[in-house]
Amino acid sequence: MQLALSAEDAEFRDEMREFFTTKVPQEIRDAVRDQRELTKDQFVTSMRILNEHGLAVPNWPVEWGGRDWSALRRHIWHEEMQRAFVPAPLAFNATMIGPVIAQFGSQELKERFLPATANLDIWWSQGFSEPDAGSDLASLRTTAVRDGDEYVVNGQKTWTTLGQYGDWIFNLVRTDPEAKKQAGISMLLIDMTSPGVEVRPIELIDGGHEVNEVWFSDVRVPVENLVGEENRAWDYAKFLLGNERVGVAPVGATKRLLAQAKQWAGPLLDDPLVAARIAELENELLALELTALRVVAHSADGKPHPASSVLKLKGTELQQAVTELVVDLAGPASLASGAGDDSDLPWWTRRSTPIYLNFRKASIYGGSNEVQRQIIARTILGL
Repeated sequence: MQLALSAEDAEFRDEMREFFTTKVPQEIRDAVRDQRELTKDQFVTSMRILNEHGLAVPNWPVEWGGRDWSALRRHIWHEEMQRAFVPAPLAFNATMIGPVIAQFGSQELKERFLPATANLDIWWSQGFSEPDAGSDLASLRTTAVRDGDEYVVNGQKTWTTLGQYGDWIFNLVRTDPEAKKQAGISMLLIDMTSPGVEVRPIELIDGGHEVNEVWFSDVRVPVENLVGEENRAWDYAKFLLGNERVGVAPVGATKRLLAQAKQWAGPLLDDPLVAARIAELENELLALELTALRVVAHSADGKPHPASSVLKLKGTELQQAVTELVVDLAGPASLASGAGDDSDLPWWTRRSTPIYLNFRKASIYGGSNEVQRQIIARTILGL
């Protein structure tokens, strides 16, 4: 593989670098750098700036705002965005429901939703996981019963990330209880202001409010909000989750945190064990980056390569390994997670433990790592 950029790609990289470091407000990039929770307004502001310049949804079809870039240029765009501490476009919009509507939605759904989705005029939530249907997604029990020109939805979703900000939710629902599990599922787009929709917060181990329960009680949804065909949503969900798994191997963000860790380490870098640990992580990140390029390059017709499961598995393991390294570098100061900004301790030491605890989730969401190992064994290794 040629690792040096061509002159044209190097010029493209410089354009991206200048854009991300000059157009996105510094206070938003500082919040990302310091690993603080972003407000809804900060997410929206950043994504609208990107969309205004055609940089929010490059993986979409060109007619809906995508860019006909090579896989390498999409990689450069993503790398430079993370390098500049710019928030990535909201995944629920840019890499989940947007591509699904573009691929499987009716023309009416595309015209109605895609422009607003790219500009974050609509904040989408994901309604997939349920209390007894997380890793075994096909076991979901939320129902949608056809009643004239509407579906009536009842059930519960859980672990709905940032659902407190959601305007709409893309929901998997069971529309044929008699069919085999995967064959009776449909996808509905539901306005979260509809009567009968209730969002309840869940407090996480790090003390933050990032996820929610969403309850549906006799929620009436117009039939035109059905994506694709009734009872065919298992195919759409696999398409969406494949894209999500590519996105959950944030090599650039993990490299960025590891680079920060080297700065924070100071004299500890002279410790051979610390130096060896950092070198091993850097090598594994380089290997993952090359694998990510191969996966993107071999995706066809907008469909993710099965090896995206490898990215999800290894990407989350490295995320967790780097956050654990930061806790070890902070030492006893990592226990001061409750200290405020008036503390004499560096901010990164006070944040190290909550961030470490928060990233334990990475091996569960987007399809648990145990499920990814099964996919790799079955579809890649043929076991």
